[in-house]
This record gives sequence, C-alpha cells and structure tokens, in this order.
Amino acid sequence: MTDLVIRPLVAGEESLFESMPDPLPQLRQVSYADGIAGGGYQPENTWVAMRAGRVIGRAAWLLPPGAVGAPWLERFDLDAEPEAGAALLRAAHEALGGPQKYYAAMPAHWRRRPEVLAVAKVPMAAARLAGLVERGERLRCSCAGTPLPATSGRYTFRPAVDAAEINAIVARVVEPDVLTGKEIARAVGGVDLATDPLAWLNSTAGDWRIASDAGEPVGLVGTAGDACYPLIAYLGLLDDAVRGELLAEAVRVLATGGAREVLADVDAHRVAVLAEVERTGFRQLRSRVIFEPAARTPSGSAMTPGSAIAAEPAGPGAGSR
Repeated sequence: MTDLVIRPLVAGEESLFESMPDPLPQLRQVSYADGIAGGGYQPENTWVAMRAGRVIGRAAWLLPPGAVGAPWLERFDLDAEPEAGAALLRAAHEALGGPQKYYAAMPAHWRRRPEVLAVAKVPMAAARLAGLVERGERLRCSCAGTPLPATSGRYTFRPAVDAAEINAIVARVVEPDVLTGKEIARAVGGVDLATDPLAWLNSTAGDWRIASDAGEPVGLVGTAGDACYPLIAYLGLLDDAVRGELLAEAVRVLATGGAREVLADVDAHRVAVLAEVERTGFRQLRSRVIFEPAARTPSGSAMTPGSAIAAEPAGPGAGSR
C-alpha cells in the first residue's frame, strides 16, 4: 500500500487543498479561497492527506480574525477509508494542542438522501475514530418570498423600548427557539447568544419586537438586517402559542427593510419549533452536525500503531503564523 503522507499546507499551496473534488457541490458554503482571503483559514491550520501525490483527505480549521476562542474544524472531506481520515485528524490535533469542535456541514435532509449519506458517513466515522463525539445538530432555514400566514389579531407587536427591556425578557426565557449563529458568537466573541444577545448583536432596540397578549409580554424576537445575511438572531417565548405569529412579524420587519431572504437556525431536536418555522414559510437549507472532543488526546497519539504514514516536511515556515 502506498504510504499516506499527512502534513499542513504552507503559504501558496491553496490550490493543493482545492485539487480534491468537492464531494458535496450542492452544499452552499464559503469557498476555501474566500476563507483564505478573509483571514479565517490559515495554511498552518489546514491539513491534507495524500497518496501517490493525490489529495485523498483535507481538513481546514477556521478562526476569524479577532476571535477569542479556539479554531473549529469547518471543512473535512475524505476520499479514503475512515482510518486515514482519523490519522489526518490526530496529526492535526497534536499540532493544534488537542481536538477541537467539528461542525460537519450537510445538505438539507441529508439522512434521507442515500447519495449524500454515502459521502457523509465516511468523514463522520473518521471523526469518531479520532475521539470526537456527536453532540447535536443545527438546521439552517431560509424564507425567501413565501407568503406569510395571516395573523389572528390576538397579539400586538411593538419595538422594544431599550436594552433593559430586552434583557429583562431574555432573563425570563428558559430556552430560546431560534439562535442564529450561536456557534460563531461563542467562538469569536465568547458570548452566549441565549443569555446575552445584545453583547453580540450590533442592533438597536428598534430591531427587536415584543409580542404582547392583553398588554403582557409573551415573546421577543431580535433581527439583524446588516449581518452576513438578514436573519432572525434570537427568538424567545414566554407563551409557545405566539411562536408562528412572532416569526412572521420578524420576517415582515426584515422584508420591509429590503431583505429578500431571511435565515434562522433551529436545533434539530426542537421538533415543534421546526414545524412552526416551516409552517411560516421557511425551508431547510443545510444541517450542521456538531462533534466535540470526548477527551483530550494524549500526547503522542496522533498516529495509530502500525499505520503507514510518512512524515513529510511542510516547507520553511510551516506551522508558524
């Protein structure tokens, strides 16, 4: 068997990463070249596995400039057996100071699509072999021009008065229904979007809507029209019955501001929330399966005994920022 060569990239080798065909071209995501240009991807945080000069595995950890957290594995593609992918991850983990989170991006409804499942299960198996454990799944949904449901007339909606009013309602919400970009908020800003959304969102009180029933607040939604995409950043309820109408109100606010597409992230296990989001006119765009380290990888465990891995120098400056 041809030896497996595992190493990080060096500056100027971006085309090597992109020489591997994209196994899921239907998935909408930021390209590696754009990530390099924006500074989120770095050659020393990008690793490849090669056989006979061909890239058969690639992994890129992402950390936007100015982030306070650790990099996370954003791109991981494998055209080989899971053991080769696990060896790639172990080698990179050792260089990165230990395993990091992995957000495995998948097309919508990936479990129901045999051709996608066949691609997805290999890197996921490799991640498990490398000591990562599946911890959940987040669904990104999109509403683009779909007619919104009619309102019942039961609720009134108004802008929030100030940050104090927003924070007071946030403190009463047990578990928000929608938190869009909460992983980025945690990794980049060190912010828990569920409990302190104003610390992350660049928004004014007028970007928030409070739903009331007979004068009593029953829900709160925060929108962001000037983020990467117009989105519902936060949706928290004190009465589940208002969910659909508050979602529709948020979309109306963003559409009035010129948004043609509105995004919202929902935890896959929140079945009732997802059903209401879809009834409001959203459709699933993609999934992110969340893997986290089960435990720190012991020093020296980057390679499994007996694996055929040849260490190849990555060139001058490799591994330095």
